[in-house]
Amino acid sequence: MSDEMLIRPYEAGDRDAVLALFRAVNAELAPAGMEAAFADYVERAIADEMGRIPECFQQVDGSGFWVAVRGGALLGMVGIERHSDAEAELRRMYVDPGQRRQGIGNRLLDHIEGFCRGRGYARLILSTSEIQFAALATYKARGYDLVREEVAEAASTKTVGGGVRRYHFVKRLADGA
Repeated sequence: MSDEMLIRPYEAGDRDAVLALFRAVNAELAPAGMEAAFADYVERAIADEMGRIPECFQQVDGSGFWVAVRGGALLGMVGIERHSDAEAELRRMYVDPGQRRQGIGNRLLDHIEGFCRGRGYARLILSTSEIQFAALATYKARGYDLVREEVAEAASTKTVGGGVRRYHFVKRLADGA
């Protein structure tokens, strides 16, 4: 088994580990009193999207989903959702809590930014919540510009709702974008 981290496209055999990481990180993020809302959000997102990664990410031109692995263990994951010829959205970037602060998130960002540039996207957008402190700091440090904030009341596959503040960022990948 190799000690080197590899970022590769998601495969069917990754499903259980990806869903376990998705559940674990969201359980960790759930503020006191919102555990049930987070659990509902996770299961809805799995039914609508995360349990259907090939359909939602890999069979859509200009989109994709990757995993970071080392020695067969899942370290992290990230998806790209195509919005238009000029714009894609970073989705579902998570790093295993026991593997954080090792540069995995930055390596995943390098990978997807390269993918997006290679596809000719001028902009990469993303949203994250006020409870994801490390993600907020990473995106700001990596040159993502805050373009708006909102308080998400309604739940969706992108937010738990419940009054959690969301931050929307953009990174320009090409001049004039």
